[in-house]
Amino acid sequence: MHILVIEDDVRVSELIKRGLEEEGFSISTAYDGEMASKIAVQNDFDLIIADIILPKMNGIELCKIIRNSKPEIPIIMLTALGTTDDKVEGFDAGADDYLVKPFDFRELLARIKALLKRNQAPLKYPGDLLKYSDLEMDLKTKIVRRGGKEIDLTPKEFKFLEFLMRNPDRVLSRAEISEKVWETSFDTGTNFIDVYVNYLRKKIDNDFEAKLIHTKPGMGFIFKEG
Repeated sequence: MHILVIEDDVRVSELIKRGLEEEGFSISTAYDGEMASKIAVQNDFDLIIADIILPKMNGIELCKIIRNSKPEIPIIMLTALGTTDDKVEGFDAGADDYLVKPFDFRELLARIKALLKRNQAPLKYPGDLLKYSDLEMDLKTKIVRRGGKEIDLTPKEFKFLEFLMRNPDRVLSRAEISEKVWETSFDTGTNFIDVYVNYLRKKIDNDFEAKLIHTKPGMGFIFKEG
């Protein structure tokens, strides 16, 4: 497995590189955003680890560039910025996971293995189209429509909505959503899930009489008509 580590702090970069090499990974490194964008696009990697604060090009812009050319590659963002807004910005740029510094190397390793396992697993879709009420999601084209109106979603919003549409009419806890959508059991912030629920409500519920996303106080959320 070949991993690209993008970190401008040479000490941190070398610690990650050495630790992952001891686990059997092949590691390439880059120390600024511009260099990293060229390396990431021109070479094949199984996973990318990128700091957000980088010289020449920040990790958010870098993540967007990588996503445009290689949409399937897993990306973990490393940063000292740990607020909900920072995490949302990282996920919206296309990151798959988010680790706040300082972190335990064992946690980084666990996240890497989880993402690599997910990326190798074959998708098991019963079809290319999900439907619920007047909401349609095309899994192949990534187009979402409600009442014939096309709705623009970020990658994480799309994944969150797909999870809701695959689990209608049952209460989903914040812990389950965090595990299934973000594939992690760590605390992403007390209101992190609620932020994304609000994003989806604005896009798929606000302009329609029938609401689909409902809050169950003290329990979580339920996706149903009415």
